[in-house]
Amino acid sequence: QCWLLQPQNKGMRTRLGCLSHKSDSCSDFTAILPDKPNRALKRLSTEEATRWADSFDVLLSHKYGVAAFRAFLKTEFSEENLEFWLACEEFKKTRSTAKLVSKAHRIFEEFVDVQAPREVNIDFQTREATRKNMQEPSLTCFDQAQGKVHSLMEKDSYPRFLRSKMYLDLLSQSQRRLS
Repeated sequence: QCWLLQPQNKGMRTRLGCLSHKSDSCSDFTAILPDKPNRALKRLSTEEATRWADSFDVLLSHKYGVAAFRAFLKTEFSEENLEFWLACEEFKKTRSTAKLVSKAHRIFEEFVDVQAPREVNIDFQTREATRKNMQEPSLTCFDQAQGKVHSLMEKDSYPRFLRSKMYLDLLSQSQRRLS
């Protein structure tokens, strides 16, 4: 890893990792793919990667699509949107009432609350409606906020991802494997 501020700078203890590498190019895709990366890249067909451009929901339904999109969002310093959306999807699978309440509060404190560590970009009304939902958490308490974040990613980040060097290189790499 590269560090902009070295530890010997005693006045500045904060290290900022690789901000100089904000580029969206990625020639080694093994870093973004889940499980066994080399096998995963071999299994990713050009057809699958091309289908990610059909719709945002198609991209989100494919684990390698999510991994590539996450890697892209990291280059834009906005991966919290995807992480929140994924946390909500996982939250909806909760069956235990006791776990539901604690998970809801954890998600709210991590992503929704003002000044949350990974605060998502939602409007005041949505944030307040979600805060009210925390009084009696349910499986649908994040639906409005999740919908806003989904819409934001679909209209903003997703089109940029499809135009990114990262996605285009991934398509090109999968096509080269076929030839």
